[in-house]
Amino acid sequence: MRKFPKPTEQEINEGPQKVSFQIANGNARQACVLQTALPTKVQAQKYLLANWPAIETMARNALAAGSVEDGLITLIVN
Repeated sequence: MRKFPKPTEQEINEGPQKVSFQIANGNARQACVLQTALPTKVQAQKYLLANWPAIETMARNALAAGSVEDGLITLIVN
């Protein structure tokens, strides 16, 4: 199994990482942000890709429920 790189000083200071993505909403795109507790951007991106089906479902459910703030859906995972 591959090991993740150690967090940089800047990443440690920034704290938990966020990853942006989009989902299709008819002919438009909906901006989304996934906030994680992971210390590096690489780990957060790998988490997004590894768990894409569940995260996409969460984003679509939030969109259907009208949980859009300032044109953005924010998902938080621990």
